Amino acid sequence: MILTKVHRVIFFALCCVLFAMMAPAAFCQDSSQPARSTATRDDETNLDTHLYLVLATNRETEDGKMPIALDSVMKRLHETLTFKHYSLAGTFVNRVRNNGRIDVSWVGGSLLVPTNSVTSNPSFSQFTALVKLSADLGGLEVVRMNDFKFGARVPIVTASNGFITTSTAGLTGVAAVNYEPIGLHTDISMREGVPVIAGTLNMGPSGDAIVVVVSARRSGN
Repeated sequence: MILTKVHRVIFFALCCVLFAMMAPAAFCQDSSQPARSTATRDDETNLDTHLYLVLATNRETEDGKMPIALDSVMKRLHETLTFKHYSLAGTFVNRVRNNGRIDVSWVGGSLLVPTNSVTSNPSFSQFTALVKLSADLGGLEVVRMNDFKFGARVPIVTASNGFITTSTAGLTGVAAVNYEPIGLHTDISMREGVPVIAGTLNMGPSGDAIVVVVSARRSGN
C-alpha cells in the first residue's frame, strides 16, 4: 500500500514537471503568431513606383507642363541648377510587391531636345530597384529603393557621312549617329508618396541633362 502511494506521488510530480516544461513553449508559440501574421500582411503589400525623367536644357524652347506632384522638385531644381528650361521627357508607373525587385526596360523617343530629324532616333532605357517598406533611425516609415539603377542608351549625332536622301523637304544629308550609355546606380530612401531626385545625368555635347526623379507609395487596391 505504501509502495502504491509512493508511485502515485512520483507520477504526480512527473506530470507537474512536464506541464511546467510545455507551458512556456505553448505561450511562445501563441505570442509569436501575431508577428507572423503581420509579416505575412507586409509581404503582400504592393507599392506603386513612379519614375519621372525631366529634361533640363539651356536651348531656346518652352517649358513643358509638369505634374502637380513634382512642384517641390521643380522648385529645388530652379534653386540649385542653372538650366533655363525644363520639360517632362517621360513618366512611368509600375507596381511591385513589398521587398520585391522591379526590372523594367523600354524603347522610347529620343531623350534629346529635337533640333532636326536625326535626333528623333529612339532611346533604350532600363530601371531596376529592390523596393522595401522600412523605418528610419527616428522610427518613421520610409520607402527604400536599394540597388537602384537607371540607365539609357541615347543617340548622339557625331558627323555627316555625306550620303544624300530625298525627303518631302528636298535633298538632305544623312548624319552618323552613335549610341552612348548614361546611367546612375545608388541606394535611396524617401517618404511614402514624396518624389525625390535620384540623380542628374549629362547628355553629352548638347549640354542638356536628364534629371531622374522617383517616388513610391502603397497601392490603392
